[in-house]
Amino acid sequence: MVIQSYQDQAEQLLKEYALAEPAMPYIPIIGGIFACKMVYDLTQFVSSTHFKCYSSLSKLQRTEWNNRAMSTVHAIFITVMSLYLVFWSDLYSDDQLAGPVTFKSSPLSTFVLGVSVGYFLTDIAMIFWFYPDLGGLEYVVHHLLSIVSLAYAMLTGEAQLYTYMVLISETTTPGINLRWYLDIAGMKRSRAYIINGVGIFFSWLVNDDNIN
Repeated sequence: MVIQSYQDQAEQLLKEYALAEPAMPYIPIIGGIFACKMVYDLTQFVSSTHFKCYSSLSKLQRTEWNNRAMSTVHAIFITVMSLYLVFWSDLYSDDQLAGPVTFKSSPLSTFVLGVSVGYFLTDIAMIFWFYPDLGGLEYVVHHLLSIVSLAYAMLTGEAQLYTYMVLISETTTPGINLRWYLDIAGMKRSRAYIINGVGIFFSWLVNDDNIN
């Protein structure tokens, strides 16, 4: 009941301010881009002062280090919101008599998708700028498809449930990024590296089961 109350208040604020005008749905996209910039700069500052291995990395490795932190924060955010909207909120519940589930959306679900679009735009811009060091053609195709599908769901309000079900797979991203950090820090033979690999394996199994 308390969680539902907070959700109602958040959606009311989004209706009155963030999504009140036709151009306003683009605000979360801009917010997502600025959030990525903030995380990138904060990671650079914290890493340079608290991680000794950071200063010994090449310029490109430091860029990827910061980029993966940005990726991790987005993955945590979108995974938490996807799980909440799909499994805990009543947005896609059968009890809601608001038409087919494929057309169900809310100001909150639309806002979250906009933030995610902002992240993918930022990330693909970095991929193009440093191409192919941050990712090859497969990354470009993946991000373009993600941007198109997320933007479509955000702007039309259609198929948001299925979009969020796919986005739950982002739960594997923090583990994959952590594996890269452990490798670059020279901890490939550590216990943490082994535990991380096992965690990634089981998270993929869980995600595959949920999607199917």
